[in-house]
Amino acid sequence: MTEVAVAGGGLAGLVAARHLAEAGVDVTVFEERDEVGGRVRSVHEDGYTYDRGFQVLFSAYPAVKRELDVNALAPRRFSPGATIARPNHRSVLSDPLRVPSAAVETLFNREVSTADKLRLFRLQRELAGEDPETLLDRGGSTIRDYLADQGFSKWFVERFAAPFYGGITLDRSLGTDSAVFEYTYKMLSEGEIFVPAGGMQAMPEQLAQRARTAGATIETGRAVTGVDGADASGATTVEVGAETLSVDGAVVATDPRTATDLTGVDAIPTEALGCVTQYFSLPTNRAPNTGKRIILNAADDRPNTVAPMSAVAPEYAPEGMELYSATFLGVPEESDAELASEVRQALQSWYPAAGFDGLELRRTDRVPFAQFAQPPGFRAGLPDPDAPDGNVALAGDYTRWSSIQGALESGRVAAELVGANR
Repeated sequence: MTEVAVAGGGLAGLVAARHLAEAGVDVTVFEERDEVGGRVRSVHEDGYTYDRGFQVLFSAYPAVKRELDVNALAPRRFSPGATIARPNHRSVLSDPLRVPSAAVETLFNREVSTADKLRLFRLQRELAGEDPETLLDRGGSTIRDYLADQGFSKWFVERFAAPFYGGITLDRSLGTDSAVFEYTYKMLSEGEIFVPAGGMQAMPEQLAQRARTAGATIETGRAVTGVDGADASGATTVEVGAETLSVDGAVVATDPRTATDLTGVDAIPTEALGCVTQYFSLPTNRAPNTGKRIILNAADDRPNTVAPMSAVAPEYAPEGMELYSATFLGVPEESDAELASEVRQALQSWYPAAGFDGLELRRTDRVPFAQFAQPPGFRAGLPDPDAPDGNVALAGDYTRWSSIQGALESGRVAAELVGANR
């Protein structure tokens, strides 16, 4: 008999299932799709790997260290820092202490002043001694205002912070709570960003295998359609299609809108930030030397960033070909072909000596709900994990902050709540 039902086989649900199973609970995960992963999915076609939207893992995230076997994912690491690009000009901004080979490029980067570079290093030292969870409880201003208060110049904000943190928060205006900046900047300073060699979906697949090894059951193609934690007998009722289960507790780890429908908790944030990610191939013998850094569009957000995926992870493309991802913020109305034309024009302006006639659009992913909005003070309005009636807990980044860290951590918290109340 299932003692705890988990609705949703995304990151949070899989982590919750593993922790419950390790505690000796008979737990079953019900996932509507035919595969686990939620918003973290990959497609493999014709030798290419396409992640659903540009996503990466931060190795310094506490929950990544706790919940994942990173080495087993065969991490393919981006070089720290970024390439700042605008028409006919590129420059590198990196941490010379971590990447000595980039010290000269960073030193002579004229896009960012020496004073701003020193401010970055000072901030890095200041945040090094802070507890990550404490940082999330700070904030209260926008990232843009925070950077201004720290003394960063307008040029730094527009040419580096806006595209770089626009990519992280999907908000190039930098209107996100400054707590997100402090947390992620600390993580970037203390770790690396990477993708698994097998694509981002290798992460939820590993989580699923660890849950199964612990004793959890995972049923795909089965959606939870109702949860009632207010049974007078103390039981929790979970509806899965035409089947009604009586369980000791439930974890709701679905997308925000479905979680709202299942639990009636109105505080779950549903205001969405979206993006469009396009994937392009180019013959290796015609490709520019991008290195392994994300390329920031310092001129505008069309596209906001380009990532050289196969330069970082050769497994993402067949031999003799390169794969790039380009990300537009929001959900542009232009056609796939129109967006691809803008990417081609941007790349050609950044690398005028290269030839992009062979650049081929291979895939476009429009992701209307990639993150929930995180304006200043957003955490005060997030729902508590135990907000639903009865022994039902919420598990999702929307109980913490919009990130892989938030999702993974929320699964552990939900498991502790439900397991303790059985």
